[in-house]
Amino acid sequence: MSGMTLRFDMLGIVARDLPASLAFYRLLGLDIPASADDEPHVEITLPNGLRMAWDPVSTIQKFDESWVAPSGSPRTAFAFLCDSPAEVDETHARLVAAGAHSHLDPWDAFWGQRYATVHDPDGNGVDLFAPLDASGE
Repeated sequence: MSGMTLRFDMLGIVARDLPASLAFYRLLGLDIPASADDEPHVEITLPNGLRMAWDPVSTIQKFDESWVAPSGSPRTAFAFLCDSPAEVDETHARLVAAGAHSHLDPWDAFWGQRYATVHDPDGNGVDLFAPLDASGE
């Protein structure tokens, strides 16, 4: 396998309700066209080059009839770096006001970050974080 170079390129989400999932991620600032709500596959490229994709359950079941939604606590989380501790609080409040479930309200983590976790419409953990400034804000 010499000469092979793998790189992490895309993160995919299987959505029970595609428009709801896309609306949630739009609230996080992702540039997802409104026309994408009715597509069988949605893909965007983030500013850092990583691609994110969404597929409704119906698309997945077209090629994997045995697919079932996972249950229990998620094993992965998507983490969004905020510009400040205040932005963590503001983003968390905006998402919760729009109907997102707050798993962990904003708090000052012992590792030096303001941190919060919400669930997207499919139950995926979405962490919001920012370094605490010197004043411990």
